[in-house]
Order: sequence, then structure tokens, then C-alpha cells
Amino acid sequence: MIAGMWVRSTMSYRASFAMTTFGNFAATFFDFVAIMLMFSRVHALGGYTLAEVAFLYGLSAVSFGLADLAIGSMDRLGRRVRDGTLDTLLVRPVPVLAQVAADRFALRRLGRVVQGSLVLGWALTRVGIDWTPLKLLLMPVTVASGFAIFCAVFVAGAAFQFVAQDASEVQNAFTYGGTTLLQYPPTVFAKELVRGVTFVLPLAFVNWLPATYVLGRSYPLDLPGWVAFTPPLVAAGCCALAGLAWRAGLRSYRSTGS
Repeated sequence: MIAGMWVRSTMSYRASFAMTTFGNFAATFFDFVAIMLMFSRVHALGGYTLAEVAFLYGLSAVSFGLADLAIGSMDRLGRRVRDGTLDTLLVRPVPVLAQVAADRFALRRLGRVVQGSLVLGWALTRVGIDWTPLKLLLMPVTVASGFAIFCAVFVAGAAFQFVAQDASEVQNAFTYGGTTLLQYPPTVFAKELVRGVTFVLPLAFVNWLPATYVLGRSYPLDLPGWVAFTPPLVAAGCCALAGLAWRAGLRSYRSTGS
């Protein structure tokens, strides 16, 4: 209902909605333009062709775009903690997490999803994939799992704001920064960083690991092939841990103390 209220408010100014959605689309498209400019000077990036990098980009952009659309407003929690307006959410008979996620629901973020979907669609027409039933099944599973993993990162970052209060940029480093990292092949990064986003903050399960299986490439850490099918398990674990962090943060909230 809260999200619907914001959608109705947005659609009251349809021209403004169209322009902001296009602006969101164009701003994110320039990320891919930067990649295309790189390939105007090189034939491969970390051993990956433009179509293969576009495949990684599309998977990451769609998963993150859906998470940003559904729960991207979580970065405003720190402001509510600082000014005490979170109290108004606590007295309503609705889960606080749902209220914070729906607060100022921005339908214009669909522009990022559309842009990522177009890049992914283009990549699928250009990259030579030997399709099998397992690879076909892995595609929607990968997008859904990536969406859940990014949602968990958003929630964990919001839980941290209960302590830090002014840490939205720290949260953005792992959400927006994470999706930017995943747009490039893992072979261009140091193995220490690849290990970190595989075993510590498992963003590699958003696209790197399943994509290497679909593309028929080897992962820099020489992991077994079946790991490519574990994103749903990793996503479930991330959501469980983020839920625990959220409940712990909410219990520690003491209002402004005024």
C-alpha cells in the first residue's frame, strides 16, 4: 500500500516520470559505454570478449536493478535514526523492514532494469554459448539469486546504520560498488579480491560463478564446477544472516533520547 501510494504520486506527473526514468536509463547506460570504449582499443579484457563482458554486465545490472527497485530505499534509514522519525514506523502494525523498503518507492529505477535487460539480450545474441537444459535453467535462477543476494546486502547495510547512523555511503560501497565490480571479468582482479567476494562477501555468486559455467570458462580460484549451481543456497544464507543483523539492529534502537 505504501509503495502504491508513491507510485500514484509519481504518476500524477507523467512527463516528469518519463524524463526521470529515461535519465536513470541513460545514466546507467554510460557505464556500458565506458566498457565499449575500452574495447575500441583492445580485443579482450582479462581474456573476455565484449559480448562476454556484456553478459556479465547484464546479469549484474538486472539483479541489482531489481533489488534497487524493491528495497533501494534502505539507505535512508540512517536519516530516520538520526532525526527520530523511525519511531513513527515502530507504532504501525506493519513490519518495519517493509515500511522502510517501501518508503519513497521510486518507480523510475525501472530504467536500470530495462537497460541491463537490453544489454543482456544483446549479449545473448552475440556470445557463442553451447546451450544445455542445465544452462537454460541456470539463467533465471542466477538472476533470482543475485536479486536476493543484493537485497541481503541492502538490509545488512541498513542494519549497520543503526550503529553508525550516518553510513549510507558505506552501504553504497557494497551495493552500487559491488555491482560495478561484477560488471568486469574476475580475471582482471587480484586473487585476494576474488577470494574476498567469493568467501567473505559472496557477490561472486551473483554472476561470476554461474557465468563462467555458462560461458565454459574456468574460475580464477579453480573451484569445482558444481559451485556454479549454489547461488540459491548462498542467497538463502545471506538473507538469513541479513535478517539476524536487522533484528539485532532494530532491538538496539533507542530513539533520539530527547
